[in-house]
Amino acid sequence: MAFVKRSMFFLSMLALILTACSNHNPQSEFKAGTRKYATEVKITGYLIGEVPKGMPSVLRELNQKLKQDINATLELNYIGWGDLATKYPFVLSSGKEIDFIFAADWAYYISEAAKGAFLPLDPDLLRKHMPLHMENMPQEALQASYVNGIPYMIPTSTPDRKVSMALFRKDVMEQAGMTEITKFSEIEPYLAAAKKMSPDMIPLHLDSQFELPFPYLYLMSEKLAMRGAPIDSGDPMAQGITADNEDPAGKIISMIDEPVLSIQKFAASIMKDWYDKGYVNRNPFSNKVRSKDIFCEGLSGVAFGNSNDMVSVFDACERKGIDVYPFPLLFPSGKVTQTSWLNNGVAIAANSKNPERTMEALDLIMEDPDYVNLAYYGMEGMHYKLTAEGAIARLESSLSGENSYPVDASGFWFVNKDRLKLMSTWTDSYIKLQDQINDYLEPTTYLGFSFNPREVKAEVAAIKAASTLYAQPIYIGAVDDIDASFELLKGKLKAAGIDKVKREVEKQAAEFLASQ
Repeated sequence: MAFVKRSMFFLSMLALILTACSNHNPQSEFKAGTRKYATEVKITGYLIGEVPKGMPSVLRELNQKLKQDINATLELNYIGWGDLATKYPFVLSSGKEIDFIFAADWAYYISEAAKGAFLPLDPDLLRKHMPLHMENMPQEALQASYVNGIPYMIPTSTPDRKVSMALFRKDVMEQAGMTEITKFSEIEPYLAAAKKMSPDMIPLHLDSQFELPFPYLYLMSEKLAMRGAPIDSGDPMAQGITADNEDPAGKIISMIDEPVLSIQKFAASIMKDWYDKGYVNRNPFSNKVRSKDIFCEGLSGVAFGNSNDMVSVFDACERKGIDVYPFPLLFPSGKVTQTSWLNNGVAIAANSKNPERTMEALDLIMEDPDYVNLAYYGMEGMHYKLTAEGAIARLESSLSGENSYPVDASGFWFVNKDRLKLMSTWTDSYIKLQDQINDYLEPTTYLGFSFNPREVKAEVAAIKAASTLYAQPIYIGAVDDIDASFELLKGKLKAAGIDKVKREVEKQAAEFLASQ
């Protein structure tokens, strides 16, 4: 039965890929090596995450191809998850040599574009230097990246089809007497069983940048179809302005006003109970290790991520004989918003010395199948091999050791995912999850809306600063009195100008809805 399921899934995915390829016009392709440059240039880029151990080998191969095709080499730097909030804006404002950087609505794209950190992009220039990408990227994708009437970001040509999710261990669920999980607020028996199972296992092992607010957001999502981050800052760590994603009227709400305040207190009371019982690591603020990276090692009871970046976790756990239970982050309706065009992309730095050559390099990396495979999967023969059916079979060297190159972990999330191949290591539970994703996704009221903070930059910055001090301890449950903590937080956010920011969000949101 498992073989039949895998075969049917393989054939359906293959049909999608062949359809995508059949719509591609090979006559307009940029032919590698047809642009001759006398001078070699170095292109400096910044990606998000941790450097894969095998990146030096992949980068050498990548640079050989780039040197041959456009006489350029690539230098890559990484901004770790734990340093994203501070290092990302610093890199762009420090005068460091930089040509491009990963860009996304969840990684400060709007605020950095408004500050002038990125190069304004001329669509004609993009068509000249990125012909492959411009052919494959829908017009609405570029349109979504406009800030003050100008695009500053090159979005992916294929928006992610994914859901945020938590992974649980079925053996721990069995110990807890659980066969399924329907609400995140009801997982305490699992957390207690995880804590009892192993002294080394922390039930909720949260990192400082990505996961710290996740359990809190999961709890809130049971009551409200809220965006994962406030509209004003795009920072999931911050308080701010939000909306019910499934409200057709699109009413804008401050997170410290009702009904959101009561929903926050609901989440906060549960998190405090869990923190007091020792289910949460004592100091997530200093932890830079993602839960998914130690989940299969038995050090984290729950793994947080999404249905794309968790594929390697499914595989690693299966290799260790650990069966996993995926729990998607959904709205009360059982749905979740589609991913926006700005979820994954790249921006050219305002001070880039080689913007045209950078665009040409990105065009190849984002769209050319050989470059896509290399950036995403690593080196054939070292990190993977192709099966007789043309699927990717991961080699042991890709999973661990000094030359490992995990899938979806290199930071090149902006590649054309219609170019990606199927993977032979997809487990039955992962295939089942993939089969369900399209049923979860729905267009929501503010899909594609990006707030421009230009008129309230100081207030948004002050709200984020107040959130760091007074909201983040609430998220993990590390407070003595919930009501008193929220009163203090409300006072600080009012002083920071949250009401002014709400009025500006209301104004721009109304304009967006009118344009739709």
